Amino acid sequence: MIENWPVPTAAAAVVRADGTLAGSYGPTGHRFPLASVTKPLAAYAALLAVEEGAVELDEPAGPEGSTVRHLLAHTSGLAFDEHRSVAAPGNRRLYSNAGFEVLGDHIAKATDIPFPEYLRQAVLEPLGMTGTELAGSPAKDGVSTVDDLVRFAAELQAPRLLAAETLAEATSVVHPGLTGVLPGYGHQRPNDWGLGFEIRDGKSPHWTGASSSPRTFGHFGQSGTFLWVDPDARAACVTLTDRAFGPWAVEVWPALTDAILAELNA
Repeated sequence: MIENWPVPTAAAAVVRADGTLAGSYGPTGHRFPLASVTKPLAAYAALLAVEEGAVELDEPAGPEGSTVRHLLAHTSGLAFDEHRSVAAPGNRRLYSNAGFEVLGDHIAKATDIPFPEYLRQAVLEPLGMTGTELAGSPAKDGVSTVDDLVRFAAELQAPRLLAAETLAEATSVVHPGLTGVLPGYGHQRPNDWGLGFEIRDGKSPHWTGASSSPRTFGHFGQSGTFLWVDPDARAACVTLTDRAFGPWAVEVWPALTDAILAELNA
């Protein structure tokens, strides 16, 4: 199926909840720009900073009235790519790269460690993700491989670095009922997110499959990348390409996910 995609290079893998590989495709060791698939990695580092006591979810961070929790949940009121407020915290789901950049700066200040280095020490190194690095913004400047993200996807299904209850909170809806825009898919009511992870719920259209469970969580990136975890299917999928997200992805990504889920349930 992936071999027919209109992309120069693509790699993918499916990892079960027990950490075993269900299948893979393409050059899984090839390094791809992640774009916004960087955000779940950054969020995981932020949650580890919370568990370590370096920061608290409800401490002030970002615009007045905003907290670490607001920044992670895209409810701080910060604009998409500008460090200016366009709404009061908690009122709307405003997807914000700027919010994740403010979050990275906040954690760097609290830990006295540059955020890319904190991410490396807290997440990448312990998981053996040697082909992954953050070369700039914690919102979008990660580079990684399918092989590395399989390790992260396994961690998201059976956490070793983070307490299970912390991950459960991060993958549950934060500030339920807020409307917002899912980039590439338009306005949604509601536009549900957890802490750094988008929640599937009943969104339509969506980049996951028609058969994906409502509990599915993950992220996609404008560089043609995605990572989802479906707790009901007890599996996760990582797909990286080198073609920018567009109508081609809207067409082929859900079909791949539905084929994977059908195969897992066979």
